[in-house]
Amino acid sequence: MVSRIACVGGGPGGLFFAALIKQADPSVEVTVFERNRAEDTFGFGVVFSDATLAAIHAADPVLRTALAEYGRHWDDIEVRLKGQRIRCGGNGMAAITRKTLLQLLHRRAEEVGVELRFSHDIPADPAEPAGYDLIVAADGANSRFRDRLADVLVPEVEVATAKFIWFGTDYLFDGLTFVHEHGPHGTFAVHGYPISDGVSTFIVETDEESWRRAGLDEFDTAQPPGPSDEKSKAYLEKLFAEQIDGRELLVNNSRWGNFRTRRTHRWHSGNTVLLGDAAHTAHFSVGSGTKMAMEDAVALADSLLAHRDDLPSALEAYETARRPSVEKIQNSARPSLSWWEHFGRYHDAFEPMQFAFHFISRSIGKERIARRDPDFVDQVVRDWRAAHDGHAPLDTPLRLGEREFTVRHLAEAELAELRTEAGLCLTAPGSEAQLPPIYDQLADAMSGDTPPELVAVQGGTPLTRSLLAEQARLVHGVPALIVEDGMDEDRAETLLLSGRADLVGREQT
Repeated sequence: MVSRIACVGGGPGGLFFAALIKQADPSVEVTVFERNRAEDTFGFGVVFSDATLAAIHAADPVLRTALAEYGRHWDDIEVRLKGQRIRCGGNGMAAITRKTLLQLLHRRAEEVGVELRFSHDIPADPAEPAGYDLIVAADGANSRFRDRLADVLVPEVEVATAKFIWFGTDYLFDGLTFVHEHGPHGTFAVHGYPISDGVSTFIVETDEESWRRAGLDEFDTAQPPGPSDEKSKAYLEKLFAEQIDGRELLVNNSRWGNFRTRRTHRWHSGNTVLLGDAAHTAHFSVGSGTKMAMEDAVALADSLLAHRDDLPSALEAYETARRPSVEKIQNSARPSLSWWEHFGRYHDAFEPMQFAFHFISRSIGKERIARRDPDFVDQVVRDWRAAHDGHAPLDTPLRLGEREFTVRHLAEAELAELRTEAGLCLTAPGSEAQLPPIYDQLADAMSGDTPPELVAVQGGTPLTRSLLAEQARLVHGVPALIVEDGMDEDRAETLLLSGRADLVGREQT
């Protein structure tokens, strides 16, 4: 077993790991180095899904106790759009102020004998910190250890196009709430949720064009952490005044940024191992950053204990155990992040109930949503029937020019005929970065002498197929057909009800 461990970074993941390993083996010397003071914290709240906390609770009840005694719990997601408030239940979550959580983790670490060194910045020097058998780099998304070891760890980063800024507010949301407002400069949206009896987190997103039109691009984000963007605060307080009853927005290093999804090909090199945001990030709309860091902490402690005399094997076991779960979350977060990059389009195109279903179905299907809240899905289906002469989604006729389809779910023979006779067939790419030239191809076809009556989309990924079909439907106003290998009824209905497609087709694998 390693005898001296340095944990660089005093966030929830680093503190939780330090306490777990020290509790398991009191003979190990564990030191946490944190650059900020004990009372400093950036951000407002952290949120957790009820269904994902089993491993953390089993390792140590500190988080469960924190959420029960100091947190706020809710079951519904609320979507506010165009004067309506739509709720979808079965989404149990809890949140707590980040400062409270850190204080409780400080206390827990000290109770078991971890040494906490605050206001202690470790330099970007391969020799620091010296004399430790293991260095746990829990130093966040801008990790200097990851960057220093980039040749071995091979980090990657994807930068989102949407702009976001993090506030708090003294308006208390009932639970996780998504608010959308179309103002004089564009569409802005809020992720809001309560984190205490008197404060809610208030994260705002918008597209870059709206952000610039509103004159919110003047704050110098290159200056060191601390100052907040007061102009944006005032602008957003006015824009969302009715939604938060005229209450105040609270600042804490509040400044605009673009979310960065980070992946790292390897999580360790020599005696240094990455933990939490230093190794991986996922968009905050899936609420998993702190949870993933604390689950990393559990897995790393378990691996060290299982391979007490073999550090390389312990670090390999840690990465092997955690990588599949992390990649699953990152993959599910990508459609969610993409939704926030395009929500202005959806705001304009959909009525509130379909908008809410489009949002909630961005990563999951109709049947799974119905298990959480059958009444919500029933209302979505009733709205469809009301708009389509009582027809169920898959049995709804559709006329394209002189041709009428009696159903929306086409067989393989119909697909082949349709491609050759009535439309444009596009193959979606494997990544979003490859979409622009295909968007150009679509635009050229639509501006020609005989624009297609239908755009069929195949290939690619579920996300790139949907984005390409939406480009046809919502930008060019032409019906879209999505073709997928092995499409089942749940997937087909989800695509239709959400407005991602007008027709769906299944090809045999």
